[in-house]
Amino acid sequence: MTDLPESARRVEEAARAAGLEIAIVEMADSTRTAEEAAGACGCSVAQIVKSLVFRGATSGKPVLLLVSGANRVDEKGVAAHLGEKLKRPDAAYVREVTGYAIGGIPPLGHATPLATYIDRDLLQYDIVWAAAGTPRCVFPTAPQALAEAAGAEVIAVC
Repeated sequence: MTDLPESARRVEEAARAAGLEIAIVEMADSTRTAEEAAGACGCSVAQIVKSLVFRGATSGKPVLLLVSGANRVDEKGVAAHLGEKLKRPDAAYVREVTGYAIGGIPPLGHATPLATYIDRDLLQYDIVWAAAGTPRCVFPTAPQALAEAAGAEVIAVC
């Protein structure tokens, strides 16, 4: 779609390059939060993929968690799995490593390669909705296909 914002087109291209065919939808209203996205997409909050960026406390490496909109991340539990404590970075760092602003961070197609983990709770759904580069662009996809395209390891996040 040529009428999509440039950042959404980048997500579309990255998905295609990863073997994931998606149809990005630009909503009339904001999809910045999981609640807003669920309302706009007509699905449960649990079917929204939150793309949350953390930073390894020791390594400084970025980590991307793809989390069900209904879940809160158990940072200590995830840190134990990763073998490193997590820090919450500021918005400038998130934009630097992903190439996108908070509220529109997609699950793939980032400026920097990110170690990516997907919430196992998302895999119970046939379809989930993820951000597509802007606070109003989203796309539906099968969660297992998303995990494969993003190179994400399935973990428990809560």
